[in-house]
Amino acid sequence: MREADGFVAIEDINPRADVHLLVIPERHVEPAEAKRMLEFVADTAREAGLEDYRVIVNVGEGAGQTIFHLHWHILGGHATGLP
Repeated sequence: MREADGFVAIEDINPRADVHLLVIPERHVEPAEAKRMLEFVADTAREAGLEDYRVIVNVGEGAGQTIFHLHWHILGGHATGLP
């Protein structure tokens, strides 16, 4: 787990890649804070040793969203079940 300035990164309990982390805000995120959150995502990926990775946000149940607040997925290495 990694924490910094209002964000937490944890391993996904249902990983879809060799590295699958979730970045979650500790409180509601205003649009102006999205840039800070993406900077945290990039720093987290770098600390996980990833140079090439995907960042995914699912919006809505039809897109696979199961946690209904803003969070980002970081996927690195071989991914499964994704286009």
